[in-house]
Amino acid sequence: MGMNVPGLRSCYDKVGGIYYVGRMFDKIRLHAAGKLPEDYHANLGKGFDARALTFLDVDYPSLVERVKEGGTDSEILEWCLVRGTHPSDPEIEIWNEFMRKRGWNDDGTETLRRRLKEIGAEERTDILTSFDFIELDEGRDPRENPRDF
Repeated sequence: MGMNVPGLRSCYDKVGGIYYVGRMFDKIRLHAAGKLPEDYHANLGKGFDARALTFLDVDYPSLVERVKEGGTDSEILEWCLVRGTHPSDPEIEIWNEFMRKRGWNDDGTETLRRRLKEIGAEERTDILTSFDFIELDEGRDPRENPRDF
């Protein structure tokens, strides 16, 4: 399995009510400090990062520069909302529900199953989403997170 990375929070942690963006900020900070494990480098600005960037309508290089300038998560998110799109509460709800269920009965399911097999956890029938997989892979208990589907 993967590793627990100090300073890298769960996908389930919210900033401004939005899943995942805090994790993306963490990855940028850790990478800039030389503390992000190399296994994570290939997906910087891609995958869920790319989805979050599209949702907020900001580009990765600009966000990296803003995060490197410092500030709180709230300040960085506010910068994103001013520079890009400021989603409405219903749009945030749709985003959150989509992200936390990604990999469950959708076109990401096959990838989720493959990744579980890669880490020798194909018997884990409780891992239903990509967020759950990341929790498991990073040494957190996915059962401690919101799931009502």
